[in-house]
Amino acid sequence: MPIIQVENLFKRYNGVEAVKGVSFDVKEGETFGFLGPNGAGKTTTISILCTLLNFDSGVALVNGFDCKREPHKVRSSIGLVFQEITLDNELTAYENLKFHCYLYNMNRRVAEERIEEILAVVGLSDRRNDIVKKFSGGMKRRLEIARGLLHRPRVLFLDEPTLGLDPQTRSHVWEFIHKLKKTVGNTVFMTTHYMQEAEVCDRIAIIDNGGIIALARPDELKRSLKGDTIYIKTSDDEKAKTEIREKFGLSARVTDAGLSVLVEGGEKFIPKLFDRLTTEVLSVNLKKPSLEDVFINLTGREIRDYGPAARFRG
Repeated sequence: MPIIQVENLFKRYNGVEAVKGVSFDVKEGETFGFLGPNGAGKTTTISILCTLLNFDSGVALVNGFDCKREPHKVRSSIGLVFQEITLDNELTAYENLKFHCYLYNMNRRVAEERIEEILAVVGLSDRRNDIVKKFSGGMKRRLEIARGLLHRPRVLFLDEPTLGLDPQTRSHVWEFIHKLKKTVGNTVFMTTHYMQEAEVCDRIAIIDNGGIIALARPDELKRSLKGDTIYIKTSDDEKAKTEIREKFGLSARVTDAGLSVLVEGGEKFIPKLFDRLTTEVLSVNLKKPSLEDVFINLTGREIRDYGPAARFRG
């Protein structure tokens, strides 16, 4: 039985559907990712699964518990790291973790053992008595993840876990998450709009405008394109799009970066493009299949775009 089951989930805000009939499941021990732009429905869905938000219809089960009818059982079996830092800056690392233990009514001896253990895992044992406001962004994120694991949850939810961090710190956080998963062995459910983060997942659900438009392993998604993507910027993209269709029998998509065309053997196609296209070509870029190409191919735009649902939390 999957550790997370979602069937035909709907959530509306003032008559507008933020989540539209979403269905998926997550296997125990899996790292599962929601990939999509801000406003796509990622945070709304994860908030429902963490019982922070009610839903209108459908089924949402976590660890076999119903998110609507058994919220307390769901909460006791999960850990959650929010987008925003929620640590108390005026407390020490130890005090932040101790307070979390109080919330879960942990035995005092067990709490002390787990705090020492988790501080060692996240590499913060020597900073246990330091005030959190002195910590870097990466250290705060590591401490938050540690806090989410104190009560030994079966599922750890990470909502945009490296949002706002610089690329180097983001990389360090993910190295830490990899090591932590090997140590703890629990299920990880994450949301992200960073392609590199999505690559670490066992499976990815691409979500856009409230609905899942693809779900597979990262390599399967990339192989689904069956070719190279050529990005072309011309003096008249609409005219070039028509020429590409008429002369090559290919469908070009209009994106922020110009036209994108999916072809077999991109290196051999580019000379033909220059030879037969009458519209002036300003630039050409060839890319092997990537998750970003998959997203553009499915939606016609780059993932940084904000959809109509951006007014919601996401």
